[in-house]
Amino acid sequence: MLIYKILRPAEWDSLDAQGESLGAPVDLEDGFIHFSTAEQLRETAAKHFATAGDLVLLACDVEKLGPALRWEPSRGGALFPHLYRPLVRADILWHAPLPQGAQGHVFPKDLA
Repeated sequence: MLIYKILRPAEWDSLDAQGESLGAPVDLEDGFIHFSTAEQLRETAAKHFATAGDLVLLACDVEKLGPALRWEPSRGGALFPHLYRPLVRADILWHAPLPQGAQGHVFPKDLA
């Protein structure tokens, strides 16, 4: 199963260059890295990144993240994946641009 992380371009550039990251400011504040499932992803983008401009979408395999990944209740009691360790470059299966469109962010076609 794939889960997804949305980053601002500078956050992605830092992770890519340094090889690991503790996440975005909200992740640092909460003490874990927030992820979303495919079903949760569009709502996450709309709620937290509606006017953020162009972003970067990362995909990770839950099996590869190991026991540091926990499923915890969040919006409306839904379980969200939270990573309690740094995200390392090797965790990322792929990344793609997530451009800001007139009606919100434009997701890759295979996530449509």
